[in-house]
Amino acid sequence: MLNPLEPKEPNLPDVTARTVWDATESSTRQDILVAAAIELDRPVPQLLAGDWARPLRDGNRSAYETKVRQLKERVTVLVLAAVLTGEVAPATAPPGECPNLDAAIDGLVALAEATTWCWAPHDRFAAARGDVLPDPDEPFLDLGAADVVSLFAWADQVLGPHLDLRAPGLRRRLRREADRRVLGPFERIRDWAWIGADGTANNWNPWIHGAVLAAAAFLCDDQPRRTRLVRLVCEGLDHYLAALPDDGAIDEGIAYWWQGPCRLLEALDLLSELGMPDVREPFAELLRYPQRMHLGEDWYVNVGDASARLLLSQPWHVPYQWGRLLGQPETAAHAAEGARLSGRAVHPVAGLGRALAALRDPHWCRAALEGSQETPWLARESWFSRVQILVAREETGRVDGLAVAAKAGHNGEHHNHLDVGTYWVALDGRPMVVDAGRPTYTAATFGPDRYAAWPFRSAWHNVPEPGAEQVPGAGFGARAVMVDLSEPSLRAELSGAYPDGAVPRWQRTVRLCRAGREVVVEDEWDGDPEPVLVHHLLAGSVECGAGWASVAAEGRTLRLAWDAGAAVAVPREQPIDDPLLRLSWGNVLTRLTLRVTDPAARRVTVRWSR
Repeated sequence: MLNPLEPKEPNLPDVTARTVWDATESSTRQDILVAAAIELDRPVPQLLAGDWARPLRDGNRSAYETKVRQLKERVTVLVLAAVLTGEVAPATAPPGECPNLDAAIDGLVALAEATTWCWAPHDRFAAARGDVLPDPDEPFLDLGAADVVSLFAWADQVLGPHLDLRAPGLRRRLRREADRRVLGPFERIRDWAWIGADGTANNWNPWIHGAVLAAAAFLCDDQPRRTRLVRLVCEGLDHYLAALPDDGAIDEGIAYWWQGPCRLLEALDLLSELGMPDVREPFAELLRYPQRMHLGEDWYVNVGDASARLLLSQPWHVPYQWGRLLGQPETAAHAAEGARLSGRAVHPVAGLGRALAALRDPHWCRAALEGSQETPWLARESWFSRVQILVAREETGRVDGLAVAAKAGHNGEHHNHLDVGTYWVALDGRPMVVDAGRPTYTAATFGPDRYAAWPFRSAWHNVPEPGAEQVPGAGFGARAVMVDLSEPSLRAELSGAYPDGAVPRWQRTVRLCRAGREVVVEDEWDGDPEPVLVHHLLAGSVECGAGWASVAAEGRTLRLAWDAGAAVAVPREQPIDDPLLRLSWGNVLTRLTLRVTDPAARRVTVRWSR
């Protein structure tokens, strides 16, 4: 339980602390100033009512949300540039005296004047009225509002003295909007679903609570009210802590680790600045989740709505700093290597508060440029009992050879895909038997038609289809799950993931045979389902023949073998037109389906090898 003391004034450096900002590592400084110069030459994104309404009209979320993101990123990089240069001028000085500061102020005011900060698919108040426009007098507190108020809070914290000089009145406006759109609704409405008091807290909880905490710390000048807000934040974060599995796993996938557990750790960092005693447990296992799901370079085991290829513009300094705090050098090494692969120590796209935390840590900036320093972090095998995921590889600390991941679980997980019993195979760190991941979100993504999209369906995961596809819901899942870590394998009974009566029993075993350097997948079943299909989603150039198939990518080839008399291969190419999926897979994936020729045999085995 988080038990905050009376919050004190945070002691973080602002723009006047020149010894901090003038000591910024030179290449990091240059990256930010170049990015700011590019932003100054770009047109300012315009937030349009018609774009906000599009999710309600044609399902398109990107038209509006992309412009908001671009505007927030613009303000972030310009604030950082204004901090690094220290530029400022009196309120009456002509334009051009402090270009980064002036443009940052313009962006903050543009966001302050937006009718809403809420993303349209989240605004249940507007939906209840049947409106396609938000009501500024009834703000809905969602992730969009959290992001903007966090930007306001950190901009005020770091630029406050210069905002007072250049734009008197702006800070008062920032506080007014933060109070009206975020702090007031947060206090008045205590049954927000994202609080998760019923045990269902997900990434929304620390994402929004962390933003409210920053707003309370930097935009609330009423000390008794700030105390109440901080205590409410701690109560809310306790719900998230209670929902986290004790094995460190999250069912939302690797992309959401940065929006859930990572944001929790950042909130704890800020609470520490406000005077709360350091809280270190039970975060050791939580910190290890990203490194345990790592396959190689930017490839990760991607359950749920995570992409297989992680965007490297993450706040890597958070697991690095916490890894050092908790004495986990492998965690710090993984984070440093992630930053090195990204080419930057500081990523403004991750958010202003995150960028400032990275920027003011010179030790981190040096480590991010140097990389892992040879500290291995890839475990030989990892088992997450709560979400029932096994990850194993041939060699500890090395991407060489085969790696396999297998999942049991159920079909009511956060950001769920119909994927009970699925598995992944990577060769030399590159996934080749894959999960497509999520496409670009639309208004339908989190509605009743979610599973109409092919990437979410079981027919496009590496699972059997015994006459029927899997069914959504927490009641549809694996049973009798058994794991052996000596010769790593996952065995599960999968019939419960399918419609009642589809198949009496379906037992799947996924095993990494290190001695034979192969992955073996055995399926056995009872009953007479028809047809019996076993799907494999492959990334690469696929060839197949009687009893064999191969997938080749980036100079490596993975071979699949089975009894030619037991099944025939049916390949189908799936063109990729979604921009998010293309980031991982390019223009095409191939589904290779084995159609069992004699279902009465009730058994089929496949083997994957180099």
